[in-house]
Amino acid sequence: MLNNYESFDNSETSARKSSLIQERTGLVSAHMYKQFLDYQHANVNTSEIFCRMVDNLQAVVETLKEAFSSRGVTTQNIYVDTDSQNSVVIVNILWHKISFTTRCNFQPQALYREEGKHMFSSRIMAIKGNYNELMKGVVEHDEEMVKLLDNEVASLFVPPQNTQTSIMKIKHLSNREFHLNQIDAPREFVLKVIEAICGGGFYHEEGSRKSFNI
Repeated sequence: MLNNYESFDNSETSARKSSLIQERTGLVSAHMYKQFLDYQHANVNTSEIFCRMVDNLQAVVETLKEAFSSRGVTTQNIYVDTDSQNSVVIVNILWHKISFTTRCNFQPQALYREEGKHMFSSRIMAIKGNYNELMKGVVEHDEEMVKLLDNEVASLFVPPQNTQTSIMKIKHLSNREFHLNQIDAPREFVLKVIEAICGGGFYHEEGSRKSFNI
């Protein structure tokens, strides 16, 4: 008789444990599913913005070619080059090399907010230099992110809803935030990055002084 009671108690305890596990893992799965949906939607918006950025870069390059050509400057070193995955675009403007990439979006991520309402978003990073040259020998995401952050000029954070504003952060302006609607964001991000890099220049190297911005 005692064994029967023990069996009953064990089965009741097991049922409570199973119920608790289902409840708590259910909360986790719901939370992660929401992140996954936000990640998917943000990536779709980011891809659309990135494609329009490439169009804007082509327009900028053509305009610069006309401007330099009219001044008798050769324009063979002014061009745009995109990769087959449409995730990296490299712009060469005379002695300046600038890259834009979406390859930093390998998992759901949020933009930190001090009030705790962190904004899930995808990211387009603008970096100084040729992406392909910077990433030679890199095989892991962590190493790639170190390279990207070391050479970052600015980032555009794109939210999951296309009615939400994107947030542009400029590194040399202490990561000051600029809110842009998703219609204007491709043009404004491209122009701001080109102004920041091409509007500056290079010092003769002396210790840590290498370049400056406007």
